[in-house]
Amino acid sequence: MSHIPAPVLDHVVVNVKDQLDDASDTYRKLGFALTARGHHSLGSSNHLAIFGENYLELLGFEQGKSANRPDIVNAPPGLSGLVFKTNDSHALHEAITARGIGVEPPAEFFRPVQLPEGAQDARFRTVRLAAELVRNGRTFFCHHFTPQLVWRDEDRQHPNGVTDIVGFVIATPAPREVADLYERLFGPGIVERVGDDHYRLPAGRAHVEFVTPAQAERRYGAVAVTLDGSERYVALDLRVRSLDTLRKVFERNGVVSVAAADGSVRVAAGHAAGVALRFVEGETA
Repeated sequence: MSHIPAPVLDHVVVNVKDQLDDASDTYRKLGFALTARGHHSLGSSNHLAIFGENYLELLGFEQGKSANRPDIVNAPPGLSGLVFKTNDSHALHEAITARGIGVEPPAEFFRPVQLPEGAQDARFRTVRLAAELVRNGRTFFCHHFTPQLVWRDEDRQHPNGVTDIVGFVIATPAPREVADLYERLFGPGIVERVGDDHYRLPAGRAHVEFVTPAQAERRYGAVAVTLDGSERYVALDLRVRSLDTLRKVFERNGVVSVAAADGSVRVAAGHAAGVALRFVEGETA
C-alpha cells in the first residue's frame, strides 16, 4: 500500500535571505498579519502568514547571524519552496524511495513559539526530493508534530482578507517534463492538461500550475527567469473574501497594484519580495 498521500499544499516558502526586515514590512503593507519572528534550531528565522489550510513563510536569516541553511544561502531569492502535507514522514520516505525517485533523509527541527502561558516548541520533520530533481527551489513534505502551534485562529485574520493560497505557479520552457516528476511522485493521471503547454496538479484547496515563462508573464507580468532554461517558482494566487476590501488596504498603504482583465488584482514581483501575486475573490473552500 502506498504511503504517499494525495497532494495537499501545506505551505510555500519565500526566500528573503538577509532581508527579513524589509520583506516583513512589505508583506504587512500588502495586508498580511504576520506572526512574530521565529527562530529555527537550524539558525534560520521566519515570519508566517497563516491561512485556513496552508500558509506563506518568509524565510531568511538575520543580518550578522549565520545559518546552517545552504538551501537559503545558495538559492535564488523569491519563491523557493513548494511544500506538501504528510502525517507519516518515515513511511513517506520509504514509499518515495520505492518509486525510484531521489529523496533526502528525513530532517527534524523545531522553532519556539511564544504563547501567553510561555514558550513551546513547534516541531517538524521534512522529507525533501533530491536537490538535482528540482532546480532553483525545493519540493518537500512537512510533517507537523504540533500543528496547533502553527494554525492558530488569532493568526488567520488578515486585513487584506486572504483566506488561502489557491495557486502556485512554476514557469519552465518544458512544462510537461517538469510536471512528469509530480506525476511519478503522486501517481499516473493526477496531473491534468489544461491547454497547450499548461498543466495542473490539484493540491487540496490549491493547485500547482506548470506553464511557460511567456504564459506566466501574460497572467502576472514580469516574473523571475533563469538564463539556462531551468524552471522557476514564480507566482501565487491568493483567495480573498472581498477585492474591494483588498483595494482599500492597498490604497491606504500605498501598494502599487493592477486590475487585471479577469477581475483579479495583481501585485508585481518587484513589489512582493520577488513573487508575483494575484488576488482572486471567493469564499473559503
